[in-house]
Amino acid sequence: MSDETIVADPSRFARAAALARKGRSLFAAYIAGATRRHVAAKEPRRGNEGGNGSGTAVITRTRTQTRRPNMYRVLLLNDDYTPMEFVVLVLRRYFNKGPEEATRIMLHVHHHGVGECGVFTYEIAETKVTQVMDYARKHQHPLQCIMEKK
Repeated sequence: MSDETIVADPSRFARAAALARKGRSLFAAYIAGATRRHVAAKEPRRGNEGGNGSGTAVITRTRTQTRRPNMYRVLLLNDDYTPMEFVVLVLRRYFNKGPEEATRIMLHVHHHGVGECGVFTYEIAETKVTQVMDYARKHQHPLQCIMEKK
């Protein structure tokens, strides 16, 4: 148990007591207030409050559109020191490749100098690059993994 003192808002209790004397609860008052606001929003504007007096209004509805996230390619770079078996292990462990596909990508990296491991959103690509680089350093291999915007 801590020695902290909890102080409540006294105006809230005063409002609750006043509503209780009228036979209503805070929740009922909230619902009534929400209903009143909702009904008032549906009623047309009366009078000439800053308008041109015609009583018409233009209601614009903004529609939010979601964009697809930018995609990034995760690439392995060839070097002369990292064993081929280690590259296959990395592809299988961090990119969920099967043995045949991992071997195919590893050979592509070996022959062409670079190979694509996968295409991901920015956060996932960044995480995979970091994981691969940390794993390679932990096992003392100079394997390089980068990401580029697709």
